[in-house]
Amino acid sequence: MARDERDEGSDGESGERAFTVLDEGIGRRDLLRAAALIGTGAVAPAWLAGCSASDAPRSAGRTPATTILQPGEGPRPGRYVLSTPDSIRWGYLPNRDAAPVATVQSGSVVTLDAVSHEGILEDQGRDPLGYFAGHGVPEREVMRDARAIADSGLEHSLDDDGPHVVTGPVDVVGARPGDALKIEVLALRPRTPYGVISNRHGKGALPGEFPENSGPLPGASAQRPERFRNVSTFTPVVDVGGRGHGMLPVRRGLSAQFPLDPFMGMMGVALDTSARVDSVPPTKAGGNIDIKNLTVGSKLYLPVFVPGAKFFVGDSHYAQGHGEVALTALEAPLRGTFRLTTLKAGSREVPAEGGRLTMPFGETAEYWMPVGLNADLDAAMKQSVRQAISFLGAELDMPRATAYAYLSAATDFVVSQVVDGTKGVHGLIRCADFVRT
Repeated sequence: MARDERDEGSDGESGERAFTVLDEGIGRRDLLRAAALIGTGAVAPAWLAGCSASDAPRSAGRTPATTILQPGEGPRPGRYVLSTPDSIRWGYLPNRDAAPVATVQSGSVVTLDAVSHEGILEDQGRDPLGYFAGHGVPEREVMRDARAIADSGLEHSLDDDGPHVVTGPVDVVGARPGDALKIEVLALRPRTPYGVISNRHGKGALPGEFPENSGPLPGASAQRPERFRNVSTFTPVVDVGGRGHGMLPVRRGLSAQFPLDPFMGMMGVALDTSARVDSVPPTKAGGNIDIKNLTVGSKLYLPVFVPGAKFFVGDSHYAQGHGEVALTALEAPLRGTFRLTTLKAGSREVPAEGGRLTMPFGETAEYWMPVGLNADLDAAMKQSVRQAISFLGAELDMPRATAYAYLSAATDFVVSQVVDGTKGVHGLIRCADFVRT
């Protein structure tokens, strides 16, 4: 793939300076040791308020939901990667042979534009300008990068390929197999004041029941998108009390309005294979994990399988319910800013026994999040619980039986998504539960 990246422009530079000088933190285990030294009732330092010392505030790095953020415009801290036909894959993921579109040092800040697949797929005419015009969106508010990808000669089949536009990969110098990549989510900026929620035949939690028709008609194609008979719900974004909300009509005089909480449904690294990797099922390397808790201020840890790690993003969401039952969330384009840091194998910062990560692991100011992934939802649940027990033992020296009892009494295990073939479950272990007594 060709290189296509830029350094940050001057616009918004002063407002973004904080993201390039975030506190390095003192490491998870050192934080826990420090917490243990604070006597009962003593005032803790501010950085002990959550799981991690370097969490960005939830209000940081946000762009008003009504802003139009075309490629190359607005804040773009660190190394900037645009989404172009040369810097993306449509429907599949980078593998070990993928050429990087950018290369950065460990600890660097990168900004990547994510393009939503909604509006460019064949059942929407592969024509974002025409599709969104049909919903009253003026041409200036349709993403230019989405139009370029849809108009390109890139082959794509709605039946045979994943839907996602995948931006990257970015190589991290020094990352080696056996290491872990720490991804800090520093900013997520909405790029449009609208999104789309879709339900397609054979997909979702209720395939065969929804969409409520008898299925595609012969001749369905980008030229005859209506013959797919899929259901895509255009969703405008409105400002409610200074925060963006998605708005869906219910009946005359009543609408459903729900707050936006953007996240990247897809963050991952390359698997050690030369085979073509479908973008839909999540794997031990991350990818389409659809964990709604991975918002601004969160961290995702991924095992590294190939030199450079080869980080990528995609499937950007404005909002999602746990489960993502219809098939998609509120899909819309985001600009994501991340810090990428290599943690060497055996490092105490790696959230796993012996400092060797085997599965994705998430972290926020409130929770530690062990992840389970399996085609069988029961098996995914078991995997997440096993990961949780192992983590508590490695981090806190918590006896396994005690950890199992604690998880049963105090930890929610939630279904991340059930619509990507491989189901996801993640635990929500409250950091605040662990105190000196």
